[in-house]
Amino acid sequence: MDGGGRLARSLRQKGPQSEQTTTTARRAAPRAARAADRSRRMSYRTAAQDEDMPRFLVQLQRQLPRRFGLFATLFILLASLVLGVVKGNHVDDVVSTLSDARNAAANAVGFRITNVAISGRKQLTQDEVLAIGGVTGRSSLLFLDAATVRDKLKSSPWIADATVLKLYPGQLQIDITERKAFALWQQDGALSVIAEDGAVLEPWVSRRFTSLPLVVGKGAATRAKDFLTLLAQYPQVRSAVKAIVFVGERRWNLRLADGLDVRLPEAGLESSLALLSKLDKEDRLFSRDITAIDLRLPDRVTVRLSDDAGKARDELLKDKKPKRKASDA
Repeated sequence: MDGGGRLARSLRQKGPQSEQTTTTARRAAPRAARAADRSRRMSYRTAAQDEDMPRFLVQLQRQLPRRFGLFATLFILLASLVLGVVKGNHVDDVVSTLSDARNAAANAVGFRITNVAISGRKQLTQDEVLAIGGVTGRSSLLFLDAATVRDKLKSSPWIADATVLKLYPGQLQIDITERKAFALWQQDGALSVIAEDGAVLEPWVSRRFTSLPLVVGKGAATRAKDFLTLLAQYPQVRSAVKAIVFVGERRWNLRLADGLDVRLPEAGLESSLALLSKLDKEDRLFSRDITAIDLRLPDRVTVRLSDDAGKARDELLKDKKPKRKASDA
């Protein structure tokens, strides 16, 4: 019975409360009392804290959703981590690590690249092609982007075109079209290997390319193909040429193997080369004791003698001068 004389159990219950129910009630009563006391203390403490806090903070705290502080803390930690990666220039390392992790997972389930077939390579080795395309031993066929590999290959000056095929589960087919080494280009003292379109294939010259034609001067790399094609029509001249020099980005000079310079005009190249070839065939012009041939004027050919030839010519002319008679004095 409670204090009002009311029965403290359901009337539907026919018998007296069981001993277990009574025991549970006895045990629950202290816990409920402790919980109520703890709630009251927290309420008092919260109220006390609210009294000490500014009013707008109290309002803000009441309006924020539950666990806001937890999520805000996680966000700050994540933002700090991202900022540290970016400021420390570790973005590439993180991306590489994540990529390796997913490739390792793909390889583990059977997408490892087990066979690579490369066709069309002549100057590049297989390892060089794979390195240019970004294909490594850790790459998996599943996550290999064929378009990205193709773009990387085409970015190499040696490769004019490329095709990349993925053949599941583990075969990679790469077909490339290489540019051909065309000439050696010298500018500002630096020597490089170029293709027909003037693209620099290598900024150095290996022994296998030393027999290529030598092209000198600014702008010569992109203009050399047409001129060398024209020069090839005159084998008498072409066989004696050591280098072609582009002067002022408008006309060509020839440097012959014996050091003789031939100055060609800006216009009328074909007629000048034909005349030069004829003079060498008929008069062995290139074998004369001269240092330069000037064909820039259309109506004449000017040659410059060597120092020895000049002195010999002066002596010869001196001997040919008529001696003045004593009666003329």
